[in-house]
Amino acid sequence: MPIDINDFYREAGTRISSSLDLDEALSRLFEYLSTIFPLDAINLTYREPDGNLYSVSEAGKMQADIERDAHQPMLIIDPRMMEQFVEYFRAQNMVVDDVLIFNQPVPSMINNLIMQQYPTITQIPSSLILFLNIGDDEVGLFSLVKYGNNIFNREQASLLQQIKHPVAIAMSNARRYRQLKRLKENLVEDNRALQEELVDISGGRVIGGDKGLRNIMEMVQQAAPLNSPVLLLGETGTGKEVIANALHQLSPRRNKPIVRVHCGAIPDTLLDSELFGHEKGSFTGAVSSKRGRFERADGGTIFLDEIGELTQEAQVRLLRVLQEHEIERLGGDRTIKIDVRVIAATHRNLPKMIEEGRFREDLWYRLNVFPIEIPPLRERRQDIPDLTAYFINKKAAEMGLSKVPALAPGSLERLVKYDWPGNVRELQNVVERALITRRNGSISFDELSRGSRTSTSLAAVQENGTFKPLNSALSEHIKQALDACNGRIEGEKGAAALLQMNPSTLRAKIRKLKIT
Repeated sequence: MPIDINDFYREAGTRISSSLDLDEALSRLFEYLSTIFPLDAINLTYREPDGNLYSVSEAGKMQADIERDAHQPMLIIDPRMMEQFVEYFRAQNMVVDDVLIFNQPVPSMINNLIMQQYPTITQIPSSLILFLNIGDDEVGLFSLVKYGNNIFNREQASLLQQIKHPVAIAMSNARRYRQLKRLKENLVEDNRALQEELVDISGGRVIGGDKGLRNIMEMVQQAAPLNSPVLLLGETGTGKEVIANALHQLSPRRNKPIVRVHCGAIPDTLLDSELFGHEKGSFTGAVSSKRGRFERADGGTIFLDEIGELTQEAQVRLLRVLQEHEIERLGGDRTIKIDVRVIAATHRNLPKMIEEGRFREDLWYRLNVFPIEIPPLRERRQDIPDLTAYFINKKAAEMGLSKVPALAPGSLERLVKYDWPGNVRELQNVVERALITRRNGSISFDELSRGSRTSTSLAAVQENGTFKPLNSALSEHIKQALDACNGRIEGEKGAAALLQMNPSTLRAKIRKLKIT
């Protein structure tokens, strides 16, 4: 009985587009095509630009069960070899438009290629292979499969050609859907892992919380259940981010995200976009809409580190967020309601900046609802032994050491007596350097007894009198500049200005030297 082309196109197109779950849609399509073609199975594969074919979906029953992973290529074929195959079949009059008639038997070299990929295959079926493309881009293959010799003919190939477009669109859409779903799953998993890590680092235990930071942790316990803004004050490196993490983890928002913003590390021209998002076309390069940090933190906490670095314009918009609990994306006219707990931090003297006209007084009053001033490490020396033990264990694990090195006699006393101008961050750097340069299985801090600030001096010459490799010395020098500028690269107070370098050049060196 002749097949009505319009009915065939409509029915096949409806079935393949019936669900974003391609396995389900392909199963429905298989039921229909089985009434028209001799079939054991149908399958879809996606072609990457490198020529590799990736499994997408399959319906029916293949003779051999093949374990396929959508993230791994199911068949690796050199694109030039594929062209040779197509030319061979075309010469045999076995190509109709975009459909290749792959009837067994075929030359043994073709079968051998497939069987090399899947040694468990004992028999290779005949197939109709439809090459799918959207515009000029080839997106993959759609195959009808039947075991046996000389199964398919040119009339069937011509009929299959009719549904090329809906199958290509359905596969492309379904693949994008799968990618988005996988990205969402990865984000959920990453967020879960991050939250667990933060609990381990801060929420579960703050080093010194029962000693030098006891009063601070009592204030954290008071503020954590509330939605009021918290302002963390203190010198650079005292652990303000750790306290911010603790505030979040002890709050009812602990299952929502905590989004960190280093206000001094974002170029002024991008600050509004980063904080509040932007709409497509709002400026050159805005090829799509983007959520800002406040939107990403909705329901959770936003930690604004170095709040004193905000521009006047950004201060005005932040004040509105605190007052109205709403934002507008850059270039947009739509008001977006948000529910965010704000924790700000700075090492600067904000009242003095207000007098100088560099910080808004009304924003200061909004942020200064519950200030917490974190003491420098030199004022809580009782925490140094615990912090040292924590950093030794942490860095030893990161470096893959099989055994945690012991402290050399007298080394702990040196740490306690040192004034730590760089605070906890400097202690962490000193511990890491001591682990790298350790001798005889133990670590010491002899440099501190000589009065040198090991974490802030450029030790280009090693103790044996030889020079360090240039990249190693350069890496240390850049790290010192970044520490001195609190991670900021651009601007008059950035590391690039300090090093008298172009910011782009500095970023390139940071990437090359793998500085984090």
